[in-house]
Amino acid sequence: MGKANKVKGELSDANEMVTLIQTLKDIADNKFFTLINDKDKFRRFGETFVEFFRLISFSKVNHPLIRNDNPTVGILVVTGEGSFLGEFNNKIFRLALTESEKHEKYKFIGVGEKCTDRLVRYTPDLKVFTGIDIARIYELAVDVKDFLVKQIMEEKIGKVIVAYSWPKTFDLQKPRITKLMPCDDLLAKQAQFVQQIENVIEESDPGDIIGYLANLWLTTRLYEIFMDTIIAASAAQSQFLDDSLDKMKKEQVKVKMKYRKAKKGDIDKSLRETFSARMMTVS
Repeated sequence: MGKANKVKGELSDANEMVTLIQTLKDIADNKFFTLINDKDKFRRFGETFVEFFRLISFSKVNHPLIRNDNPTVGILVVTGEGSFLGEFNNKIFRLALTESEKHEKYKFIGVGEKCTDRLVRYTPDLKVFTGIDIARIYELAVDVKDFLVKQIMEEKIGKVIVAYSWPKTFDLQKPRITKLMPCDDLLAKQAQFVQQIENVIEESDPGDIIGYLANLWLTTRLYEIFMDTIIAASAAQSQFLDDSLDKMKKEQVKVKMKYRKAKKGDIDKSLRETFSARMMTVS
């Protein structure tokens, strides 16, 4: 059964590929649903943070992290790291480049190893942070926050915009642009409620308070954005693997049919050879 044995090797390879792709898909699925549940923990923190801003009026406080006239915009591009994310990251890059066309002065800042090749032509002194992984997501958020705050305080940029992917649903990852700094929007929310609160004791200078809160807010938002990107990347990987799994299963069926046909052909050939040998013996 020479031909059947050759096809049997192809069938074995196809079976192994189906098993491997299914395993990788299961891992991506599990990662998505685990992280999406963890993300819910941030909702109450965000609500509490905004409520804290209501306690004191910062409306007249001038701070570079709150109000800034510097025209240079820092565009933070957050990409996913891992296999099967080529098109996922391309959508984020395209969105970031479209956004850059709206600003006369801008500079890119990258998160993810794929940023270097794609963005260095636009920002020669490109700063790239790598290692966007759930195990060190907080440390990454702090590192990026420190860099952005330093850039703003040194008047190298005045505004920070983020391009990343938001996991709207498991089946839909939506590239999104959001303003990160200055956080005047948060201050505006606080101003709506400040008149309702009286007799608040300010033990520290309002400027110091707003600087500390802005730093904390920036770290929290970056953490959330990085988690969104990891969740969206997991969903994108799962969808890619699901498509690959369907194709591999179809290929598996074809190889099975090919194996059965080859096996039948080998049996027919063997019978013919046996019959021929028998006829020659009788003759």
